[in-house]
Amino acid sequence: MPHLVILYTPNLDLSVDQGGADMGALCRQLCDAMLAVRDEADRQVFPTGGTRVLAYPAAHSAVSDGGATGIAAGLGGDYAFVYMNLRMAQGRSALTHQRVGEALQGVVKAHFATQLASRPIGITVQVDEGHEVFDAKNSSLHPLFQRT
Repeated sequence: MPHLVILYTPNLDLSVDQGGADMGALCRQLCDAMLAVRDEADRQVFPTGGTRVLAYPAAHSAVSDGGATGIAAGLGGDYAFVYMNLRMAQGRSALTHQRVGEALQGVVKAHFATQLASRPIGITVQVDEGHEVFDAKNSSLHPLFQRT
């Protein structure tokens, strides 16, 4: 943990000049931003080997009114939506939660600036802290980052 899962309308897989977004680049930018967040003691908040960002286009979707209002407003009816949910383990401070949320939001606003200015798109960034009732991990990633 942490895991950032992104669900989005498949029209965002179009090229940028067709109103899409480079979702692979977004994943890398978000992961880098998460790794850069520091807590009050200036420690890296998230372990390098445990930080994951995964993005999935929805196989099926319906957004808002289906495009009628966008068309009437001259913005087009090809609505887009992105939902991002970061789930992290318990124990971090409210300030750390805020720093993480602001870091993600900064990346999102910059990455989707063109789309926000030119098409109807909704973007949600949500940060949750989990209460695990079972938590098992098997990883050969963490040891890569613990070598000295």
